[in-house]
Amino acid sequence: SAAMKEVFAALRKVATVAAPVLLTGESGTGKELAARAIHHLGARSADPFVPINCAAIPETLLESELFGHEKGAFTGAHAQRPGRIESAHRGTLFLDEIGELPTSLQVKLLRFLQDRRVERLGGRGSLAVDARVITATRAAVANTDPARTLLAVFSECLSENLGWAEADWLPHFASFYAERYP
Repeated sequence: SAAMKEVFAALRKVATVAAPVLLTGESGTGKELAARAIHHLGARSADPFVPINCAAIPETLLESELFGHEKGAFTGAHAQRPGRIESAHRGTLFLDEIGELPTSLQVKLLRFLQDRRVERLGGRGSLAVDARVITATRAAVANTDPARTLLAVFSECLSENLGWAEADWLPHFASFYAERYP
């Protein structure tokens, strides 16, 4: 159909851009499929695609899942373990339901996005990580309180409050990036 051709064309455009991506839409609309397509169509397709659902992992475990930990960092940390961000090195990190990320982890994630470095729990130094970041949310970006959440930061930085309808996110998103990153 013409609509699907438009979606595939938009995915191909977004795949050529190295900037972080924010996908929005209701549950079940294919945000993870779109993220996988962007990864597979992009320059990092030979490297890992590492998904994590920020809403599905208890807050007490999420920091270790994202950033990893050193042996002895907490009770039960019997061995060093890389986090999902580190595992996505040279590939793509897909953060599903980014709007559910606890406030306590938002600062650490923003620091990674800025510096491209992570520090494992209990670590004494940081590690360089080169990963493309694709995020997704079912939340209405326009209804996000800009003072409180990482989602609002993505909203401001990526969409510049263009007010896209959630049903139409992909074509508008692709056009936005194609104009800014030809």
